[in-house]
Amino acid sequence: MASDNIIIRRETESDFRATEELVREAFWNVYRPGCLEHYVLHRFRCDPAFVPELDFVMEKDGKLIGQNIFVRAAIRTDDGRDVPVMAMGPICITPELKRRGYGKRILDYSLERAAAHGVGAVCFEGNIGFYGKSGFTVASSFGIRYHGVPEDEDASFFLCRELLPGYLDSVKGVYAPPEGYFTAEREAAAFERYDATFPPKEKLRLPGQLF
Repeated sequence: MASDNIIIRRETESDFRATEELVREAFWNVYRPGCLEHYVLHRFRCDPAFVPELDFVMEKDGKLIGQNIFVRAAIRTDDGRDVPVMAMGPICITPELKRRGYGKRILDYSLERAAAHGVGAVCFEGNIGFYGKSGFTVASSFGIRYHGVPEDEDASFFLCRELLPGYLDSVKGVYAPPEGYFTAEREAAAFERYDATFPPKEKLRLPGQLF
């Protein structure tokens, strides 16, 4: 996809480091002091759950400004089936270009490509205020619960969108995020060595962080 000096394309191996630098900048001090998302992306590329065909970057005037990935996941239904879905992210836009519509552009494009790839539904954690503009809704409206969260607790962070109409009809069950999203916590020493290869940045405890 190319328009007004914006290109959205598949990520290539030559992009890997620059994409990880972008992700680190975009998530730094957002959800926690520092961030883990660049390591998650780094490690996902060799994870069988990772979908290279749905690994996208966005360029503006030849500069990398955004990215998104998809990862295989499943809903474990109450009657014992595993229904394939995709998880999504990290997804980001470079900090200086946030809130200008670029995030929605790469999101909508990558969802279109995922649908063309045969993905039935996407489940992930996010802000309904933003992702609702691209067709996501709270996953509980489909009868899908988030692993480890009791049914009477707020799970409005857990979102879902059908890409194939009717794909989740009669699908009631539990979704657990792919294990790759927790790799930085499991590999703490390896993460610290990896993060040390980037320029130093100050880790700050800020209002609104989740961790």
